[in-house]
Amino acid sequence: MSLSPEPELSHTTGFPDLLDVDALLAGGWQPLAFQQFILKVHSRCDLACRHCYVYEMADQSWREQPRRMSDAIADRAIQRIAEHAAAHDLGEIDVILHGGEPLLAGPDLIARIVRGVRGAVATGTRVNAHIQTNGVRLHDDYLRLFESLEIRIGVSLDGDAEGHDRRRLFLDGRGSHALVSESLRRLSEGPYHHLFSGLLCTIDVRNDPIRTYEALLEFDPPAVDFLLPHGNWAEPPPFREPDSPGTPYADWLIQIFDRWYDSPVLQTDVRLFREIMRLLMGSPSRAENVGLSPVRMIVIETDGGIEQSDNLKSAFHGAARTPLHVLRDPLDAALLHPAIAARQIGELALSSTCRRCDLVSVCGGGQYVHRYSPATGFAEPSVYCPDLYRLISHIAARCGGDLARLRGGR
Repeated sequence: MSLSPEPELSHTTGFPDLLDVDALLAGGWQPLAFQQFILKVHSRCDLACRHCYVYEMADQSWREQPRRMSDAIADRAIQRIAEHAAAHDLGEIDVILHGGEPLLAGPDLIARIVRGVRGAVATGTRVNAHIQTNGVRLHDDYLRLFESLEIRIGVSLDGDAEGHDRRRLFLDGRGSHALVSESLRRLSEGPYHHLFSGLLCTIDVRNDPIRTYEALLEFDPPAVDFLLPHGNWAEPPPFREPDSPGTPYADWLIQIFDRWYDSPVLQTDVRLFREIMRLLMGSPSRAENVGLSPVRMIVIETDGGIEQSDNLKSAFHGAARTPLHVLRDPLDAALLHPAIAARQIGELALSSTCRRCDLVSVCGGGQYVHRYSPATGFAEPSVYCPDLYRLISHIAARCGGDLARLRGGR
């Protein structure tokens, strides 16, 4: 089997390309092992979402990828994950099946990977299996399979029919909300609710925030992730003007936070809000979009390429690539790649503007990909900086007394 050639990267040299990993090691820094393994089991999708960072933004490498991960690549990926877990004596790992749309890969490949990893790791390593789907193909046959394999299911839903169908469309322009809703009812109202890990909602500030939130709650999700649309200083996200003091995304999220926080009964876990509250209390973050905790995630593409987080595809062509491949390289080799090391060195990876900020330990510079500028690489503050500052400040002000009491009770 031949390996893909290394990509030509279309950006100017900047951070983290010039990061001296040897100097970091000499200074006492040590990388932390990967705990999350994202396998791109299928590189195509059955939707044509207008805001998709994989298909609609800068990196078009999906066109060169095999549609489906082969059994040979899957088996070597299983081996690499198991050897990495053994080398670092990991007690628990997450295997996340992703795409494209992972259900297009078919049940046989999904079962092969999940059973393969669980069979290959040491007895003391727990394997948590997850799948992130657009929900269009989530029928009973898949639900029965996922129950037998104990696979947790995350579904993408952007709110009510009007909000969801604004961008999550089929290629012919039809909306997908009706089909996704049917799938979610199977998942949330029947015997499979225990498999439901939550909903992923990409924010569109044109949609009413409370109506969006209440539409998500209709499916009784255990958690909701609100995702800021990916963008950067060269290609800013919708309605986010670079260097503008306006805060359209914070204003949108604050309405939901107040509704969520003032609810007499906690209806669902909104992860962004919960992580900010944890950070305000001094706890480490558990998500890559806020805080300074090391990112411990690696991606394996359908062709076996070992890559960084796929949201980097929104920055420039080849941004997520490394020169590594599962047929040739152990996953340990990726730990010393400058771009991966940059996600584990905390404040050292931030701009001087971020390091001077009074909220740096909570914001953490925001999501890494949102810092990109062609001139400096990933060395700028987040393009969402004003929004993040306003949102965090609002949450701190709203729950400051409660947080103080919780700190005192720890």
